[in-house]
Amino acid sequence: MADLAAARENMVESQVRTADVTDVRIHDAMRAVAREQVVSPGKAYLAYADIEVEHAPGRWLLKPRDVAKLLQALRPLPGERALAIAAPYAAAVLEAMGLTVERLDGEDLTQTPAGEFDLAICEGAVGRAPAAWLATLAKGGRLAVVERDGPVGKACLYLHAEDGAGRRELFDSTPPVLGGLETQHGFAF
Repeated sequence: MADLAAARENMVESQVRTADVTDVRIHDAMRAVAREQVVSPGKAYLAYADIEVEHAPGRWLLKPRDVAKLLQALRPLPGERALAIAAPYAAAVLEAMGLTVERLDGEDLTQTPAGEFDLAICEGAVGRAPAAWLATLAKGGRLAVVERDGPVGKACLYLHAEDGAGRRELFDSTPPVLGGLETQHGFAF
């Protein structure tokens, strides 16, 4: 376990801090959360590598750098209500930061729980953020997700305002696309 604790510290120092993640609350939470506990026991050695790690069939943890950058973009505050979509590690980090987190890990990731959320995060890419995810955001609510329709995706931040949702691209990212959430290409003349 000491080796994993050292790997966790190294992850924060070499993958997170060097990627312009300056929020020390995120550093502290990532140091406290044992990432190896959300992957299968046989993959614990991969938990701190600079790769996406499959934690369940068809579900991946984002690279530490990517999840940290998404978390920082969300600007989470203690006491806020968060929705973690196929995101067990991000959920644990947000809980360590003092947020109330509801997890969405079912077969259909568009079936969101009742209520409004201050922020939502997804580990894994989607073709485009589902309307159901945006509809669950409270006014001023934020959604961080990687949208991917090709070899490279874009990490995006959505902000729910009075007049709808605004979208801003943050950085390039290449996680696998979650099953059922790929871009649907239609035929047109």
